[in-house]
Amino acid sequence: MSAIPILITGATGYLGAQLVFGLLRKYGDGVACRATVRSGSDAGFLKGLPVEIVAADMHDPHAVAEAVHGAEVVFHCAGLIAYTSNYRDLLYETNVLGTRNVVDACLAGGVRRLVATSSIAAVGMPEHQSGSRESNESSAFSEWQRRNPYMESKHLAELECRRGAAEGLDVVMVNPGVVIGKGEGKDSPGSSSNDVLRMIYRGSLPFCPDGGTGFVDVRDVADAHIAAWHHGRTGERYIVVGENLSFRELFDRIAELPGSRAKQPVRVAGALASVTGLGGELWSWLSGRPSFISIESLRQASRLTAYSNRRSVQELGMSYRPFDETLKTVIS
Repeated sequence: MSAIPILITGATGYLGAQLVFGLLRKYGDGVACRATVRSGSDAGFLKGLPVEIVAADMHDPHAVAEAVHGAEVVFHCAGLIAYTSNYRDLLYETNVLGTRNVVDACLAGGVRRLVATSSIAAVGMPEHQSGSRESNESSAFSEWQRRNPYMESKHLAELECRRGAAEGLDVVMVNPGVVIGKGEGKDSPGSSSNDVLRMIYRGSLPFCPDGGTGFVDVRDVADAHIAAWHHGRTGERYIVVGENLSFRELFDRIAELPGSRAKQPVRVAGALASVTGLGGELWSWLSGRPSFISIESLRQASRLTAYSNRRSVQELGMSYRPFDETLKTVIS
């Protein structure tokens, strides 16, 4: 049997890299992996792996079409994560128009299945803070969520996928929570989420919002993409979350780790949240770099939200690593 031709976009990113490792570990010679790499991206960790590297930027529809050509399965993991308002245009160009280019290329190229990386950011959240409230795949995206440029971009990217499904494309979406943990590969890409957890562990980040969210191991997210390829229902999305935690519970769990210097968290709310958010916006504007701290990200972080993984467990057969085990891989 010939190897299944597979394209992975965003393979030089934190999640995309782990998906490459997962596919090769699970299928070996049964898959022929091709990875898109942007100019200037570090693909050194792919050296020695049986992966064909293709130069392609998701902003270039012609390059995307060439990369997709001949692929039977496409995993679209490429995307931008940023929360400050100065990144709104680039988020739209990368997450929305980039996804549009991939969807169009898959339709034109006769791809059998597209598995698109979305986010819980595209899932509906409670209109008002009213304690812990569980969201699921059917929770409608709220108008207020559009104020957060990252959430809006992921919502619109999902609409591109749904448009593709309406035009006959077999597409499935995977919606991870906050992705953390150490994956395979000595020099594989890291993540800003892991950096934040290490800062809390070292005691250099004592600020804690009132809300909470869902967390998941990066290896589980890679496994979920593969499971979605085989078992996901066309046009559906699957929330991939291992555990829901308040940020205060997160601080407490990190404080319990051996050697932790985590400090008693300082509550970030009201005027302090506004000042902190403005500081993140200003830093991003001056440095030209993405920031996870912004006015809207702190407003979102004040909401105690939870996400159901029931569909991923029942339909994809997912099981999730314990949060504390994942946390140890970040700190070690």
